[in-house]
Amino acid sequence: MFVPFSWQRVVWRVALVYSPLFVLGILTGYILELCLLSAVIHIIWMYSQQHKLLDWLYNQRKLSPPHGSGSWEPVFHGIYNMLKRRLGRERELAQLMKYFRLGAEALPDAIVVINQDGAILWCNQLAQGMLGLKWPADAGQHLTNLVRTPSFVNYLRKGRFKQPLEIVSPVQAGVWLEFRAMPYSQQQLLLVVRDVSQLRQLEKMRKRFVSNVSHELRTPLTVLRGYLEMLDQEQVDPMIWGKARNTMLDQSARMENLVNQLLTLAKIESASVEDSLEPINFSEMVRNLEMDASGLAKDKQLDFNFNIEANIKIKGEREQLRSACGNLLGNAIKYCTEPGRVEVSLSLVPQGALFLVKDSGPGIAPKHLQRLTERFYRVDKARSRDTGGAGLGLSIVKHALQHHDSELNIKSRLNQGSSFSFIIPRKLFIKS
Repeated sequence: MFVPFSWQRVVWRVALVYSPLFVLGILTGYILELCLLSAVIHIIWMYSQQHKLLDWLYNQRKLSPPHGSGSWEPVFHGIYNMLKRRLGRERELAQLMKYFRLGAEALPDAIVVINQDGAILWCNQLAQGMLGLKWPADAGQHLTNLVRTPSFVNYLRKGRFKQPLEIVSPVQAGVWLEFRAMPYSQQQLLLVVRDVSQLRQLEKMRKRFVSNVSHELRTPLTVLRGYLEMLDQEQVDPMIWGKARNTMLDQSARMENLVNQLLTLAKIESASVEDSLEPINFSEMVRNLEMDASGLAKDKQLDFNFNIEANIKIKGEREQLRSACGNLLGNAIKYCTEPGRVEVSLSLVPQGALFLVKDSGPGIAPKHLQRLTERFYRVDKARSRDTGGAGLGLSIVKHALQHHDSELNIKSRLNQGSSFSFIIPRKLFIKS
């Protein structure tokens, strides 16, 4: 059992060691020699205990101390307790570092820690992919030697970190990265890097959207204003008035159609289709398009062929699906040359229910196919204005189908017609 250090105990132990030899020295007349012998024995014992301590500290790997004698016992146990406390703190620190690294790895952003000279102290896994770093091989490397974009080098050199910096990724073309630097000590800097390519794309789309809407509304408004200014005159030629009236009606209808399509698109994008799923007889919905086809075609010389599988029932959002199917049929009728042919089919395939609209029109060049579902994108702008198209129909179809786990498939060749199709997956089927 460990006994704590006591000066009284030390004095008694020294007395017990020296007093027998001191008494013997008085009796034999060799008091000085025997006292010297006692001191030598004591020194040898002290050095043996010291040797035992040093051997434990430097050579032995076990934590438990060796058995100490006399006053050395509390020394051994004191060092042992100090080592235990130190190991405990090291374990806590290691656990804390583990949690910190796990948390940093779980962040959606890349993290790089550098010192005041720009040397890399640590980075997470995401930073290795975004910036091409290698950890721990790049530890101590200067970050500007690995990311050599001039604007980034100047950003770190100037040390003005109030505003973030956006640059193209050094390892991925077309990917934009945003750097935010935050000093968190006198000698260290935390860099947070995130991919802002999608945000830049959305901002670009927003600017394009505003520009396109402004352009689409400017033309009819200019026409209406011109005719209204003309009507301010005291006398208006009846022949001119008839033409003006028809033109204003057409332009106002065009603006109304544009606004309605924008509202439809906004409604579809913001809708939560999970809350509005309802049983739909998809076969009946497509069959109703057959009755609408003649009205949409008006005086155009088109032949229609409808082939509809009966009794296909699904769960979905009725208005969105009706808008998607109607837009595809309307586009086929609108852009099909005369005389022409339009085929509409609804059939069962292994993946689900296949809806297909095929026309014998002029077709679409391959370079346009990837962009057809973009808002306001039109293959032939002049022709689209003549037919009243605003370039929003296929964008409405795309978003409506996304709410039903489907996507639009487009196939077209110049002078050979086009086909637009999508598949409603079987998981949305209603078992009869």
